[in-house]
Amino acid sequence: MSATTEARELTEIAARAAAEKLADNIVAIDVSDRLALSDVFVIASAANERQVLAVVDEVEDKLRDNGFKALRREGYRDARWVLIDYGDIVVHVMHQEDREFYGLERLWKDCPVLDVSVSASSGRGDGTV
Repeated sequence: MSATTEARELTEIAARAAAEKLADNIVAIDVSDRLALSDVFVIASAANERQVLAVVDEVEDKLRDNGFKALRREGYRDARWVLIDYGDIVVHVMHQEDREFYGLERLWKDCPVLDVSVSASSGRGDGTV
């Protein structure tokens, strides 16, 4: 089984929103075959706590504007690793140091990475995540 159409739509919106606030290394991992609770993990890095919060706020705003409400959010106060759970997707916005330390991509390396178009004018990525 692969990620649902709705999960892919949320992933696209979240990735674009993160890129708009200059998040680095945005990756979308299809965890639907391995995890029953969610279809996609979106992971993005930020250089400092202030940027982590800016990325989180933008992701929440854009998804809310499109009719999606977060079920829960964890880590906002510390702004090192913020997790936003939308059910179909979970967005991880991490301080760069924490992302390197925890290595989520290594933990889910057997899962496919989704291609998500991100405008070249937004974010510092290579145009895909």
